[in-house]
Amino acid sequence: MNYIVTSPYFPQNFQKFAIELHKAGVNVLGIGQEPYEQLDTPLKAALTEYFRVQNLEDAAEVKRAVAYLFYKHGAIDRIESQNEYWLPLDAQLREQFNVFGMRESDLRKTRYKSAMKALFIKAGVPVVPGYLVKTHKDIAKGVAELGSPLIAKPDSGVGAAATYKLTSEADVAHFAEAWDGAHPYFLEPFVENAAITTFDGLINAQGEIVYQTGITYYYTPIDLFDNPALDWTYYIEKTLDPQLVDYGHKIVKAFGMRERFFHIEFFKKANGEYIVIEYNNRPAGAFAVDVYNYTHSLDLYALYARMVCGEDIRPAVAARTEQYGLAVTRRDYKHYAHSEADIRAHYGDALKAVLRMPQAFAGLQGDVMYVLTAPTLEAMQAMERYVSEQV
Repeated sequence: MNYIVTSPYFPQNFQKFAIELHKAGVNVLGIGQEPYEQLDTPLKAALTEYFRVQNLEDAAEVKRAVAYLFYKHGAIDRIESQNEYWLPLDAQLREQFNVFGMRESDLRKTRYKSAMKALFIKAGVPVVPGYLVKTHKDIAKGVAELGSPLIAKPDSGVGAAATYKLTSEADVAHFAEAWDGAHPYFLEPFVENAAITTFDGLINAQGEIVYQTGITYYYTPIDLFDNPALDWTYYIEKTLDPQLVDYGHKIVKAFGMRERFFHIEFFKKANGEYIVIEYNNRPAGAFAVDVYNYTHSLDLYALYARMVCGEDIRPAVAARTEQYGLAVTRRDYKHYAHSEADIRAHYGDALKAVLRMPQAFAGLQGDVMYVLTAPTLEAMQAMERYVSEQV
């Protein structure tokens, strides 16, 4: 099997995908813009060949690289980055070279919030109404139809960047003035007093879910965007609410993706009801795959590689540990009550990792992540308080 990894160097923890594919006997080929000398030694050892391009954003240049690797190594079986930023490029390359996996038409289902909502409704999963804004005249129409407060997000995009909360006429006027009209926006009612939780997992080549888990966030993306000083914190659920699982399975079936990770976000209201937010065609960001691994005593990088090679990994997944997994970040400029040495001494083996966040994520998510596991929700909450306590 010939497997091209686009951007194999970044993010650094995702280098493990290439390394484990190589261990599984896959011929791993890399295309990236970093000099070969910059690649970490284990990654170099995993790559049969690395084709450096001047600009990974230049699709024509990348297509020439794929054509060269095709000519030299034979038919390409997979092209994948696992990275949100490169999903459109991956899909374009698969289309061009007739490679298995998500094509551009599939990507449109999850790239546009308006398209996602139509599929959520088709799946029978609760949503809030939405209004697609293509012109400035649409803003007033959308506000009149949906009322307020509202959230205005780019129809295509992830995270809280370029997001506006509209609670007053002044907010609406500010949004109308700030928006250049070049790219459509999507308006939705603002859901208040709700946590964000997720249904995450891995789908095999037949479209079956072979691994599932869920994250609950302490803060919403809007909270973090509005208050960058907050310490980004989330935890992996020990068990999943059957209602969430039912909604998640319906959504995965409706979207029809194959052989890839997924990350589906929901609001969870105080009364326990769920409202789906969006479907992401990749794992949760930053170190989430590593947090899954520490929580469940699994190696999803290796399991993914085995799955790509045709193995049914469900028996291996079934042997996982069921416990809570906590991820807490700290910021270098803050003064915390307990040092890293204190945390190690206090929690011992329950502290699974201390991970330095990539600079690209540090501004929003913090500088250092502490990963811990706990048998109960109460123990996990006590860990969060201990790690986060400031002087």
